[in-house]
Amino acid sequence: MKKTILVALLGVLAFGLVMAGCGTGQGPASTGKKIMVWHWMTDREEAFEELARRYEAQTGVKVVFELYAPSDAYSQKVRAAAQARALPDIFGLLGEKRDFAAFIKAGHIASLTEAMNASGAAWKGMLFEKALAVNEFKADNPFGVDAGIYGVPIDVMNIQMLYNKKLLRKAGINQAPATWSEFVDACAKLKAAGIQGLVSGWGEIWMIDCLASNFAFNIMGPEKVFATFRGEVPYSDPDWIAVFNLFKEMAEQGMLANGIVTMVNKTAEQNFANERSAFAFNGSWCVNVYHGMNPELEYGVMLPPKVNVRNNAYIWGGAGSSLLVNDRSLVKDDAIAFLKWLTDTEQQAYLSETTRNLPSNRKVVGKLPEVLSEFAKGTDNVTHPNVWPVNELPKVIERFDKGIQSVIIGEKTPERLGAELTALKKEEMAKK
Repeated sequence: MKKTILVALLGVLAFGLVMAGCGTGQGPASTGKKIMVWHWMTDREEAFEELARRYEAQTGVKVVFELYAPSDAYSQKVRAAAQARALPDIFGLLGEKRDFAAFIKAGHIASLTEAMNASGAAWKGMLFEKALAVNEFKADNPFGVDAGIYGVPIDVMNIQMLYNKKLLRKAGINQAPATWSEFVDACAKLKAAGIQGLVSGWGEIWMIDCLASNFAFNIMGPEKVFATFRGEVPYSDPDWIAVFNLFKEMAEQGMLANGIVTMVNKTAEQNFANERSAFAFNGSWCVNVYHGMNPELEYGVMLPPKVNVRNNAYIWGGAGSSLLVNDRSLVKDDAIAFLKWLTDTEQQAYLSETTRNLPSNRKVVGKLPEVLSEFAKGTDNVTHPNVWPVNELPKVIERFDKGIQSVIIGEKTPERLGAELTALKKEEMAKK
């Protein structure tokens, strides 16, 4: 009898253990594994936390996102952690390609090449190629990094021109200008109607650098631009003078918003959102910004107007934000698996919907709102300093950008700027 009771009790206990193991249909029990992620993206904090909850429910692996902002403070924390070998399992790196390379060579970043190429390159194939390129090092890279992919883009971005549909209609303009002559004509009509033309945050000189390089690539082609960076073509060349003359023309013809040279981009975004200017030069992140400032804003996206109609138009773009895996992480394989999940179609669609950023997963593009979809169409025109074979020297870039500001306000002529840059380039090349 006692034996029968003991068997029955054991059966009840076993049944209880089985039921506990099965759970209540809410997902697998915790594995005890935890992945730590550091980031700087304040606009994505809530979305990341929701995705972390979903991932734990599906896999039992806990993901903890830790936000450090602003971006300068985040970068300082990452560099300090790298020196102490205390980086988290997943992190982002804000900096130039040479900084990226230095972290890889120091053993802080894992190669994702094998994972990307597994199963017929399934993971790699679902991501935009030009977004991956920002995280990839080719075999002949100047940094001595082993060829491969070292980061995962979680969204993409590009920088184009925006136009206010209502203001264009008010000035009698039926469609967005595609060429420089059409752009000049449109701005003349806007000026006659009392409407400012182009606004942008040119107080942040990198934005001047971006548009100027767009024009340079279109006028002379990428190879001549790169030849200039190598010191083979002077900035006094007629094609570079033509680039500088575009900014002079915009200023002299009254095509620019008041105070554009000292304007920060946040102020420029408010200007366009409040319908004080008809055109803006800004990045795809503006979709979320403008929605917060003026949900009723009626605007479209256009490529920078072509000066040389025979050549392609070019825009800066690529990976907007990328995440990297710590090569010393104790849960490295789990971290890689999480990033693969994060860039899968369902999660990418959720991120795009909630943050209004362009997804890095190409399969989501067909489901985007109209304005984001227009930004996505520019992907084929994308280029970026991080994927160029050669870059200009820092002092020359600074003089280039500030020199264009001087041209805009009439302090320098395009010819004088070209001569100054040519002389400075020779000096910097001699030091190098």
